[in-house]
Amino acid sequence: MSDHSHLKASELFTCKGLTAVVTGGGTGIGLMQTLAMVENGAKVFIVSRNEEKLKDVAEKYGGDGKSKGEIIPLAGDITSKEGIAKVVAEIEKQSPGGINVLFNNAGIAGEGSREGYEDVKKDNPEQYSKQLLQSEFSEWNDILNTNVVAYYFVASAFIPLLSAGAKSTKGYASQIINTSSISGLLKSASGGQFAYAASKAAVVQMSKVMASEYLPLKIRVNQIAPGIFPSEMTAGDSDPDSHKNDLSDTEKGKGLPSGRPGDEKDMAAATLYLASYAGVFVNGQFIAPDGGATVASPSSI
Repeated sequence: MSDHSHLKASELFTCKGLTAVVTGGGTGIGLMQTLAMVENGAKVFIVSRNEEKLKDVAEKYGGDGKSKGEIIPLAGDITSKEGIAKVVAEIEKQSPGGINVLFNNAGIAGEGSREGYEDVKKDNPEQYSKQLLQSEFSEWNDILNTNVVAYYFVASAFIPLLSAGAKSTKGYASQIINTSSISGLLKSASGGQFAYAASKAAVVQMSKVMASEYLPLKIRVNQIAPGIFPSEMTAGDSDPDSHKNDLSDTEKGKGLPSGRPGDEKDMAAATLYLASYAGVFVNGQFIAPDGGATVASPSSI
């Protein structure tokens, strides 16, 4: 009888031996991605400006690299070239063989037009104009710089380490996984968040361009476009003990075909398909775990 043990989930979806970097890995979707990788054997560097929170996450959820993977906290600012260079240099020092996966995940939202948007009368030109003008140029600049521009510079800076990781890891083609959003796909303003929606649409397109342009480097680029998941954007501040968020006492996600928002299992499933050995044949694609939102609402897909 022939042996098909290579088709077992434990073999396909393993992350053992892989090294990943997750920006914004201390909370929200970034933490979900981190936990999915660590629980399946990966070494994960988590990056944000909040060093105390990162250290606590590593202590609570990291392993020893044997029974499960490990988490390495690294404080850094990915909104400047200097800050990115410091992060890359430190990871190169700790992982001279390179990395296998870069999760471009850190992001922000929040603009003046969001507050009270549901109550404004869109058919009233003066009222609607006044609502939209509550946003500021500085808010747009901050959102686009963090959600789009930083992704570009972080990806660019990590190319050598991704290339090195591909050479040092048999059977795995290094990749970048950008966190976009269904806000970049839906034909709506995400509750008045025009800048956020525009930034995520830009990530959708930039990911496609990266995937094409990086072909000579043999670095894959894919993206995850989440719907409503618990995060600091959707649920407010994270729990100080678990660093997780909760939407169970809200109505968010209840109107989706799924009848609920996404949870960490849903994000882990999408993450593992792309980031584990199971997804090594996938390039230039996106997965939209959204509970059916892009089916039920007008979207660009």
